[in-house]
Amino acid sequence: MRSIGEKCAVFGVYGNGLDAARITFFGLYALQHRGQESSGIAASDGSVLHSHREMGLVSHAYSEENIRSLHGTAAIGHNRYSTAGGSKLEHAQPLMVNEETIALAHNGNIPGTRRLEELLTSNGVEIDGLSDSALMAEAIGYLSRNGRPVEAAIEEVYHLMDGAFSVLVLTKDKLIAFRDRFGIRPLAIGKLNGGYVFSSETCAFHPVGATFLRDVRPGEMVVASKSGLKSTQVAEGDQKLDVFEYVYFSRPDSVLLGQSVYDVRRKCGIELAKEFPVEADVVIPVPETAIPAAIGYAAQSGIPFEMGLVKNRYIHRTFIEPEPHMRKQGVKSKLTPLREVIEGKRVVVIDDSIVRGTTSQQIVSMLFDTGAKAVHFMVSSPPVKYPDFYGIDLPNQKTLLAAEMNHQEMLEYLNASSLSFLSYDGMIRAIGIPEADLCTSCFNGEYPIDIGDKRKDIRFGI
Repeated sequence: MRSIGEKCAVFGVYGNGLDAARITFFGLYALQHRGQESSGIAASDGSVLHSHREMGLVSHAYSEENIRSLHGTAAIGHNRYSTAGGSKLEHAQPLMVNEETIALAHNGNIPGTRRLEELLTSNGVEIDGLSDSALMAEAIGYLSRNGRPVEAAIEEVYHLMDGAFSVLVLTKDKLIAFRDRFGIRPLAIGKLNGGYVFSSETCAFHPVGATFLRDVRPGEMVVASKSGLKSTQVAEGDQKLDVFEYVYFSRPDSVLLGQSVYDVRRKCGIELAKEFPVEADVVIPVPETAIPAAIGYAAQSGIPFEMGLVKNRYIHRTFIEPEPHMRKQGVKSKLTPLREVIEGKRVVVIDDSIVRGTTSQQIVSMLFDTGAKAVHFMVSSPPVKYPDFYGIDLPNQKTLLAAEMNHQEMLEYLNASSLSFLSYDGMIRAIGIPEADLCTSCFNGEYPIDIGDKRKDIRFGI
C-alpha cells in the first residue's frame, strides 16, 4: 500500500550453544516490515560459512531443511527492500566474499562511493554493476586477502565511505557490527544465553528471548568473539538518527534512543490535536503505523476512536502480476472501509506521512464513496519536501507532493474537507529528544552527510 520503503534489516547472533541460524530466522521474521524483497542468512560453524538466500518473504525463503543446513553458533541475516539495485536474487544479502569466508549485511545507503571504487579499480578488482553494499564487501575482502585482519580492513574501508551504514560482518570466528558516525540507521545489541544478538530494531529481541543491552554507538565497531565483546571507536560519533524511524519505519514495540516508538507516535497525535482541533464525529487511522497517532488525537480531542479502515494483513509484495481490473483497484485491494463507522459521519483520518500523495487521494475518495459527510485528512508528521539518500526510497524530489504543490494545491489534489500536517516543532516535542540528535533532512533539507553531486538536483528553501 505504501509508496515509500526502507532498504533493509539486519540481524545477527553470536554465542556458544546457540542454534544461530534458527534464532536469526525468527529475528528476521520480526523485522519483516523493513524489507520484503528477499531474505538471506549466513552461518559459521567455526571453520566454514554456510549461506542461503531467496526471494520473497521470510516465511517463503526458508524451509526446515535450509535452516538445518546452516550449521553453527554464529549467524547474520538480512531482509532486503530494493531501492535502486533492482529485485533479483543476485542483489540479496548477506554478500559473500573471499571464497565465502566473509559475509556482510548492510542497512542504509552510501551515496559517496568514489574512494571505494578507486581502491578497488587501482588494484585490479572489477566493480562493474556492484552496489554500494557490494563495493563495501569487496573492499573489505580485498584488504583481508592482502594481509589485513578483518577488523583492520573494516577500519580502513570505514574511512572511505560517505553515507549511512549499519553493518554486520561474519567470519569463521567473529561477528562484527559497525555504524556510520552519525548513526542514521539503528542497530542494537542484546544478550541471549551468554551470547549476543544484534538487530536493526529492539522489537526482534523479545521473540527470540534476548534482552536489550545497548545500541551500537555512532562511529563504533563492536566485535563479538570467544573473548566477549570488544569495542573500538572508529570515528567520532555525532548522533543523527533518521527521524523517519519514529514516523513510519520502526515497529511500535521498538525503542530508539530510549524512546518508545509507540509512545512517540501517540504523542504526535496529541500534538496534532492541539494544533488542529476540528468538529468531527469519529477519528480513524490509516493502518498500521498511524494507529498510535490516531489514539493520541482521539484522546486529546475527545472525539471517539474507531477502526474505520480494515487492512488485509496478508497482502504483501507478490510476484504474481495483477490483472488489469485489480491494478485499477489500487488501495481498495488492501483497505476496506467500514460503512457503519463512516456513513453520515464527519471523519478525521490520520496518516503518518504523505509522500507522493496517490494513496492519500484514493483514501479520501473511498471515504466519501462510503458516505462520509466530511473527511479531515490529518498527517502526524510535517510535509516531506526533500529526497533521502541514506537508505529510504525517496530519491527524486519531483515525486514528492509537498515539494511540487503548496498547501492549497495539495488540499485540492486530495479533495479532502481539510488537510493538516503536524508542525516540525510539534514532531520534535513528541519525540522528546534533542533535535540535534536527529536527521530531519526529508523535512528541512539539512543533510548531515555530504550528498555530493546530488545536491545540484534539489530545490532548497521550499
